[in-house]
Amino acid sequence: MELSTALLLGFVLLGLLWWKKLTRPKGFPPGPPALPIFGNMLQMGFNLKDLRKMSKAYGPVFSIYMGFTPAVVVRGIKDLKEVLVTKGIEFADRPQNRLIKIVSGARGLVFATYGRAWKEHRRFTLSTLRNFGLGKKSMEERICEESTYLIEELRNNKDTLYDPHFVISNAVSNIICSIAFGKRYEYEDPTFRNILKALNEHMKMVFGFWGQLYNLLGFIKYLPLAHQKIFKNIKIIFAFLGKILEEHKKSRVPGQPQDYIDCYLEELDKEQEDGNQSTFDEENLFTCMLDMFVAGTGTTSASLEWCLLYMILHPDIQEKCRDEINKIRGDREHLDYEDRVGMPYTQAVLQEVQRCASVVPLGAPHSTIKDVQLNSYTIPKGTVIIPDLSSVHYDESQWKYPHEFNPENFLNEEGDLVKVDSFLPFSAGPRSCLGENLARMEIFLFFTTILTHFKFYWPDTKPPPDCTPVFGPSQTPKRFLMRLVPLT
Repeated sequence: MELSTALLLGFVLLGLLWWKKLTRPKGFPPGPPALPIFGNMLQMGFNLKDLRKMSKAYGPVFSIYMGFTPAVVVRGIKDLKEVLVTKGIEFADRPQNRLIKIVSGARGLVFATYGRAWKEHRRFTLSTLRNFGLGKKSMEERICEESTYLIEELRNNKDTLYDPHFVISNAVSNIICSIAFGKRYEYEDPTFRNILKALNEHMKMVFGFWGQLYNLLGFIKYLPLAHQKIFKNIKIIFAFLGKILEEHKKSRVPGQPQDYIDCYLEELDKEQEDGNQSTFDEENLFTCMLDMFVAGTGTTSASLEWCLLYMILHPDIQEKCRDEINKIRGDREHLDYEDRVGMPYTQAVLQEVQRCASVVPLGAPHSTIKDVQLNSYTIPKGTVIIPDLSSVHYDESQWKYPHEFNPENFLNEEGDLVKVDSFLPFSAGPRSCLGENLARMEIFLFFTTILTHFKFYWPDTKPPPDCTPVFGPSQTPKRFLMRLVPLT
C-alpha cells in the first residue's frame, strides 16, 4: 500500500471515529454541531451569554460537547427543579475529570461521588458545624468578633482609594478557618495573602479555557503553557493545608477537640478502636479541609464584594439599608442575626445582590447515577449535567424587574419580604450548598456592620464601574477602588 493511500485511509478512519464520538445518541437533547477534538469548547467563550444563545436555539435542555465528553445544560425553573429536587437522587452524582481527580480524587464534600462515603461525610460535617456553633449565638459572636478586626482595617484606610478585595476575602476566610483549623489570620499576613491569591487564581483557571484544555488533552501537562499556573497554585494550597494537618496531629489532646480537624481525627481513632470498615481516612480528611476552605472563602467573599459595589452604585438604597439598620440596632454595637426578621428591606437588598450577581452561576456539575428521562429526552447514566442556576435569576416570567437591580423583586406591596421559588443562590436538593446557613449569617452580619460604621462612594476621579462579572465557579466583580467615610 502506498504511503499516500495509507495516510488517506488513516484520515478517513480518524474522521469516522470523530463522527461516531460526536454523534448524539437517539433521544439525547439537541445542541450545536461539535468540532473534532474540541467539541463546542471554542464556541462557548466560557461565559453565560453563549449558553443563553444556545438555549434560544435548542431549548431549555440542550447538549454540548466538552471535547469528546457530552454534557447536558439545564435552564429554567421547571427543568432545574426536576434535576435538583424532584429527581435529585438520580442526578446526584459528580462527574470526574483530570483536574478533579488531581484535586479531590472523588473524595470529600463537593466533588465526591454519590454514595455512602459522601453521605457519611456530609452528615458528619453538618453535625460538627452545629457543635461548633452553627445556628447558635456562639457562631454570631465569632463573626461579630471578626467584624471588629474588619472595621479596624477599613478605618485604617479611610483616607485612601481602597481596594476591598483581600481584606473581605481574609475576613470571610477567617470564619471557616477558625471552625475547621482553629485559627484566624491577620490581614497583613503576607503568607496567607499569597494563599488567598493562589486560591483566587486557581478557581478562575480551573473552570476557564486552560483548565478545560488540560482536561481534554492531558499530555499538555508537560508543556510550558499557562495551565502550569494551575499546578503551581495546587501545590501552594496543598502545602498550606498539609502543614495545618501535621500540626494538629502533633498538638491535639484526645477527647478535647477544638475544631473540625480534631473532631475528624477523633472519629478516626474511634473507627480504628471499633475495627469497623470505615469511609473515614486521612485522604478524605484532607479533601474535606480543602473543600471547606475553598467553598467557605470564595462565594461568600464574592457576595460581599458585590454588596459593596451595588451599594456604591445605588447610594439611595445604601441609605435606606442604613436607616433600617439604625432603627433596629438602637444603641447596640452591632445587630444580632435574629434581627433580620424585622428588616425586610435589608434582606431584600442582600437577596437582590445575589440574584443580580448570580455569584455561583452554574453551581457544581452533576452527573446521572442511572438512565433517566428529562423533558422527553433520555439522559444516559454518567452524563455530565450543567445546571444553569443563573437562568432563573433573569427569567422575565419570574421577576418584576429581571434586568435591573431593584429590591422590590423580593418585596410585596406592603413592603414585606416574600419567598421567590426562582431564587437559587445555593442550588437546591440533596447536593445543595452545605454551608448555606453559615454564608447567609456571614453576609448579613458583615454587611450590616460595615454599613453601621461607613458610607462608601465611587471615587470622583474614576470612570463608572464595569459590572461585568469575572466568570468562574464564583463570579466576582472586577477589582475596584472605593472611598470610605467613617460614621463613628
